[in-house]
Amino acid sequence: MITFLPKEFFLFDSLTIFFFAVIGLICIPSAIFSIGYLREEALKKKLISWALLAAFILSMCFVVISGNLFSFLIFWELMSLTSYFLVVLDYKHEKSIRAGTIYLVMTHIGTACLMAAFFILYNYAGSFDYSAVKEAAFALPPNIRNIIFLLLFIGFATKAGVVPMHIWLPYAHPQAPSYVSSIMSGVMIKIAVYGMIRFFVMLLLPAPAWWGAVILVFGIISCLVGVIYALMDHDLKKLLAYHSVENIGIILLGVGAAIFFAARGVIPVAALAMCAALYHLVNHALFKGLLFLCSGSVYKATGLRNIEKMGGLIKTMPATALFFLIGAMGISALPPLNGFVSEWLTFQAFFSGAVESQGAVRIFMIVSAAALALTGGLAAACFVKAFGITFLALPRSAHAREAKETGFMMKTGMALLAVPVVIFGVGAGFIAPVILRVSRAVLGVQNVEVSLYLASVLPVLIAVVVLGTALAVFLWFRFGLRTGQVRYNTWDCGYYALDSRTEYTATAFSKPFRIAFSFFLLPYHKSEKMRDSFYHVSKFMYETHTTLVFRKFFYEPLVRLVYSFAWKVRKLQPGSIHLYILYIFITLVGLIALAAIF
Repeated sequence: MITFLPKEFFLFDSLTIFFFAVIGLICIPSAIFSIGYLREEALKKKLISWALLAAFILSMCFVVISGNLFSFLIFWELMSLTSYFLVVLDYKHEKSIRAGTIYLVMTHIGTACLMAAFFILYNYAGSFDYSAVKEAAFALPPNIRNIIFLLLFIGFATKAGVVPMHIWLPYAHPQAPSYVSSIMSGVMIKIAVYGMIRFFVMLLLPAPAWWGAVILVFGIISCLVGVIYALMDHDLKKLLAYHSVENIGIILLGVGAAIFFAARGVIPVAALAMCAALYHLVNHALFKGLLFLCSGSVYKATGLRNIEKMGGLIKTMPATALFFLIGAMGISALPPLNGFVSEWLTFQAFFSGAVESQGAVRIFMIVSAAALALTGGLAAACFVKAFGITFLALPRSAHAREAKETGFMMKTGMALLAVPVVIFGVGAGFIAPVILRVSRAVLGVQNVEVSLYLASVLPVLIAVVVLGTALAVFLWFRFGLRTGQVRYNTWDCGYYALDSRTEYTATAFSKPFRIAFSFFLLPYHKSEKMRDSFYHVSKFMYETHTTLVFRKFFYEPLVRLVYSFAWKVRKLQPGSIHLYILYIFITLVGLIALAAIF
């Protein structure tokens, strides 16, 4: 019997509870941060912002607990619309409207793909309920199953910011308020990962191995593209947005490997890969949410997002600098913080998979591990740039010189995310087994044994070594040094009047990487001499840029094609009532003919 209305409205299982925890971990500190962030705004804007924020958070919660396709789609659309209004909250700025438009178009392309897949599933299941879909999935024809996978993957990948569907992400994040960016990057794009896990791993069974291979390939591309573009960008929030693309790629490495090895019957490796993906999902939510809040603190204090105009903020904003450093170490996978644990688990999954495989599969796993290693190294270099140029050395502008530390509520929000970044690293021995239980439940393999010993012990050992070294250094400087020593300025190479113009810049820092990846970045530059006279050059201007490859060679031609088609279609609407009546007549004749045929 075919039923249109779903029966299973809500669903509570291990995966739902896990994502509820992630939503709470990020949204509560971000909401507290918003109190200080909006302190100087008008009451009307505060109320609108908080109402939209509450609706946004609730919509994400309802997406996660939806027990059927119909309610999933309704709350997914509500999540998209409320996040759009939060992006364009500053509607008086053209950049906000442009960013919101790009986001709205891309998210609805993804939603259209989800709708198509859901209606195909309904056609075969006769119901929107997950249980009916799961039951019908076993009997789906292979070609229909693959079409559904591709539609769902495009829909979820667009929301997650997977390359090349990432185009909206570096526009929307910089324009949204920082507490909104924290939730969008920390939670919203992870809801798309929830959708992938729910459908590809738990509903559309059995999933073929090539699904996992496709997700792995897109994960590798997203990792590398995201971190390379982040290295080139000097807008603090856009830099963080590109790192969201990178880290979604890392999460997809785990999800793809889990699907791949589950299809091949290597269940222990699949469980380990899923555990790594879920662990990195919550880790990225924590340190990326923290970094976006720190960027909001910097923006409120300086009015700047361009790190080239900052510098020296560690002296005037020590708390923000400390929190940013914790987040930067976490996202760079430096031990003993949380990013190290989840990336270590991902490496462990790849190496275990290589051992259990042969031939091309073994090479594929080694290449995936190499891509992850390269991504980690480039991410660490990027955050050396981001932290060093922003917080160290001398201020490069009056805004940076006059900056002051932000208020209590903003610091509280940052602290509530900084502490878990440390806990999820050092406390991996307690947290990893819990996440492993969730991964087993997702895969439906509760009795599989997976070793998490190294991931649990290594962070603790490294933390002990780091703290022991720090204590030894402190005691040496406090009690071991001889008295009578003279402190003096650092040697300045003979230049006795150093100022901010002689400092290392973000552009100079990224130049070696710009050269190394020039085959992809396609860099270009222009220079101009400013003269007082023919013989005297007073100034020399030099600019360098990189090419946004996907925008230039894919999206811009596509947009031009759409506009060209739209202008041609306009000719069908000349304003003639007689022509419109003819259109209606032709349509009616066509419908009658179809009715007669079928």
